[in-house]
Amino acid sequence: MSKLFIVPTPVGNLEDITYRAVRVLEEVDLILAEDTRKTGILLKRYKLVKKTLSHHKFNEHKFLASLTSRIMQGESIALVSEAGTPGISDPGYLLIRECLRNRIEVEALPGPTAFVPALVASGLPCDRFCFEGFLPLKKGRQKKLEELREETRTMVFYESPYRIKKSLEQFAGLFGNDRPACLARELTKIYEEYIRGTLKEILEQVQEREIKGECIILVGGRS
Repeated sequence: MSKLFIVPTPVGNLEDITYRAVRVLEEVDLILAEDTRKTGILLKRYKLVKKTLSHHKFNEHKFLASLTSRIMQGESIALVSEAGTPGISDPGYLLIRECLRNRIEVEALPGPTAFVPALVASGLPCDRFCFEGFLPLKKGRQKKLEELREETRTMVFYESPYRIKKSLEQFAGLFGNDRPACLARELTKIYEEYIRGTLKEILEQVQEREIKGECIILVGGRS
């Protein structure tokens, strides 16, 4: 049956893909990839020779009509992001919404999402949490943080390594130096690292370092 498959891919270690995901990628007619080069590495690893099409935040509006039309005409399409689960701080929502509007079946596979292992291994409460993804760079950033000042759940943020120090300074200023937190980076990769402590302690540890790789900041809620 023609449908749209949402296929999570490894956030680092290429072994972190399910048998089902590999099978779906092998069977579909087309793979929509946020980064065709990275997806190409994954496909080569599992000896999959498939047609891929670039699909990212700068062109996703352009292809909505043509992609839904192709599925309605009988093709099956898989959507993958650069890493992790499409739609979670990655492109995917617009195409999923358009398919559902056209009564096209959407099948979402379970799989890798970077913030889940970071949350579980952070040492912070993970029974209740709020996922904030990437905060606005400028406009609306301070307002968003102010809204989170009274948040009692563990807060999860994605952040660029180039803004880690600035973000930790902002968080410490708003939530307090002694708020428990965790910085997780390069998950599932060779240089995977967790830095746990208070916001002040983590900031002190990274102050003189060059931080590299994908980063997640987890901050304990207000007690």
